[in-house]
Amino acid sequence: MNILDNWRKRHGSQRTAALAEAVQTDPEGVGELLAECELLRVRAQQAGLELDDSPASLAALDQVPPHWRDDPEELPWLGNDAGLYLGTVLVRTVEGASWQVWPGGQPVVRLASGREIDVVGAGVEWAASGTPELSQVYAEASEV
Repeated sequence: MNILDNWRKRHGSQRTAALAEAVQTDPEGVGELLAECELLRVRAQQAGLELDDSPASLAALDQVPPHWRDDPEELPWLGNDAGLYLGTVLVRTVEGASWQVWPGGQPVVRLASGREIDVVGAGVEWAASGTPELSQVYAEASEV
């Protein structure tokens, strides 16, 4: 882990700058990458849920039994995916919503109003505790 931490310290700003530039030059391509959310999609499928990038799918995810909480190694990864999925639904369904990158490299969603939503933070909290519900974050963000 120390080797990985040292690499991140040396290359983190380059990676962040590259991601921020990619969001500006190829927002659709970056959006497609962020929308992959492979772990979340696998767990949803195992629960009989097909994620279709709709607001209704967020409400359905809120109802999935949180078996991932039993695995402390999986929980943060699933939470990250849940946040990216929330962001994907926002970007695809809320007029004027777009991906942005904070200086630390965190992808966030910027609404037309200028408000930025830390979707990854919301996803991690949801995965760990169930709140805030993904559908609630979406509802609040989509109220313009």
